[in-house]
Amino acid sequence: MLLLGLTGSIATGKSTVSQILSSPPYNLPVVDADKVARQVVEPGTTGYKKIVEAFGPSTPDLLVEATSENGGEHGHNGKGRPLNRPALGRRVFGEGLESDRKTLNKIVHPAVRREMYRQMIMAYFRGSWAVVLDVPLLFESGWEPMCGTIMVVAVRDPKVQMQRLRARDDHLTEEDARNRVASQWDIRDKADKCLARGEKAGVVVWNDGGKEELKQEVDRVMAVVRRGSPPWWGWALLLCPPLAALAGTWSYVRMWWIKRQWEKQKTMEKAKFISAYAAGQAAFGKT
Repeated sequence: MLLLGLTGSIATGKSTVSQILSSPPYNLPVVDADKVARQVVEPGTTGYKKIVEAFGPSTPDLLVEATSENGGEHGHNGKGRPLNRPALGRRVFGEGLESDRKTLNKIVHPAVRREMYRQMIMAYFRGSWAVVLDVPLLFESGWEPMCGTIMVVAVRDPKVQMQRLRARDDHLTEEDARNRVASQWDIRDKADKCLARGEKAGVVVWNDGGKEELKQEVDRVMAVVRRGSPPWWGWALLLCPPLAALAGTWSYVRMWWIKRQWEKQKTMEKAKFISAYAAGQAAFGKT
């Protein structure tokens, strides 16, 4: 089974592509990291209990206010009231210490990974030829080597990204929108890193046009992905688990090596730039 990593940046259309891939004619199962992150801290879960235990005593408004709509003091089914996410965010990322952030990450991240693995395994046993890993920070979070193919949804023109963001979130000023885009890794750099994985292992969906153009672009890219993972290979992996394990291990090692080589190249390029800049400054100082 192919692990198809899907990523992008703010206002590039990743969510739309995820919907296209989960609908006919593809009908691929989607493991959405953002949705999983919410699921693993719902009332009654182990993650929820650990967060309440760790932050409840120091965060009076950690849980939403009890109402008849949310089940009162004990919540629906007696599992507890939902987390007050803005309050938790202020507590951990605004007022908290680095140790608080590490505590939260130790609770949430392992739970997210376990649930994502569970959903991937279920997709494998259902006979899916591929499963989409919808991870916004795929490159940054360490999921990259896991994916046999990575699909980046990108735009060539930065103005398009800005226009879409402001149209979607009309309360943002131009400066706010610019800051949000600047706070993330440039989407064109993500596209370059994706393509550096080689044909079929890294594909880019360019989304500078409308919805129909986007669908055509997805069809074009998925034809490339399909050639790299034909149906007979999917059935072979499903019917022979040892072969699937071997193929998965080989894919992981290969993609880890490609990632390492790309990072090494970028480090060398950065060192050359710094050296050239220092030489230029020295020469300028002598004149």
